[in-house]
Amino acid sequence: MPKISLKNVSKSYSKGGLKAVNDLNLEIADGDFMCLLGPSGCGKTTTLRMIAGLENLSSGELVIDDKVLDARNKGVFVPPEQREMGLVFQSYALWPHLTIEENTDFGLRLRKVTKVEREERVTKIMKILGIDSFRNRYPSQLSGGQQQRVALARMLVVSPKILLLDEPLSNLDARLRLEMRTELKRIHKEFGTTIVFVTHDQWEAMTLATRIAVMNNGKVQQVGSPDEIYGRPSNQFVAEFVGNPPINILDLSRKNDLLDFVETFLQRNEPYYRDVCYIGLRPETIRLTKNEADLLEEDLHAPVKIHSIMPTGGNWIIELKAGGVKLHATTNEPPGWEIDEPLFFHVEAALIQMFDDRSERIDQIENLEQ
Repeated sequence: MPKISLKNVSKSYSKGGLKAVNDLNLEIADGDFMCLLGPSGCGKTTTLRMIAGLENLSSGELVIDDKVLDARNKGVFVPPEQREMGLVFQSYALWPHLTIEENTDFGLRLRKVTKVEREERVTKIMKILGIDSFRNRYPSQLSGGQQQRVALARMLVVSPKILLLDEPLSNLDARLRLEMRTELKRIHKEFGTTIVFVTHDQWEAMTLATRIAVMNNGKVQQVGSPDEIYGRPSNQFVAEFVGNPPINILDLSRKNDLLDFVETFLQRNEPYYRDVCYIGLRPETIRLTKNEADLLEEDLHAPVKIHSIMPTGGNWIIELKAGGVKLHATTNEPPGWEIDEPLFFHVEAALIQMFDDRSERIDQIENLEQ
């Protein structure tokens, strides 16, 4: 399977206009399941369309397996039909007048594949995706999840080197989305296809991807495994975008009673204290206790009160008030506290995220070991 390289790629839709993608550099390795993750308008779909050949690069180069497919300065542009890629749209784009079997083998007929080989490949793919029993139906007779499987089958049957997916699960209900995520992971493992998947849904990215590229304002903010993106965000945007409930961010420039405890914690961990401008606390890292004796000196801790408790089905979100600041904690055990009950919260030093005045990550663990 191929490697995809985007080198200093930019895309603008008018001369001198705002860039939808701005000087983007990204390597998608052979066999990766790469998720382009970010809010609406961040440039992720534009990036996918440039890889597919549906959009021309304004500048930079798109290289696949050392072959330049798009580079304006070199006068090179390989059209979409010559790129050996499969593209699955959010809307599925099935032919309504064709049966499921005819939709699935459409690409093979365009490629003049023999009838015997077509039937063999189509039957195999349809059985893998569990749609073989629907082969004589029409798209209007299928559910959204079944139509999604047909769209995937149509792409996989032509054995594309690269599979491009543009928010293909957004039209499905929660149960079908979960089923299709499982299906996509199985397909990736079975076929080993290089997949580029666009989504704004962090849970889709975290559960599907081998690597995630978080984008904002046309730029890549961070590339890494799901664990790296979540556990070691490169900046405050990544930290806040990934995580539900969102990370608690404390601005050290806004003085309040809680920050007295934060500053005491930081002062114990000189010399990098002066560089920290923002503290990030993941809700699941916050622990609560009634007993002050449970607190460790090296951890961040402070008195809090319970403001509200919200059950979410198997988990609870606890809203806390600490020195005039609201914090969110989560627990998977039934909380045994009452509203306004005074407690202490504590967070292990190694689990705290720290950011400088540019909202860039400070690697506090390395500093603590110095």
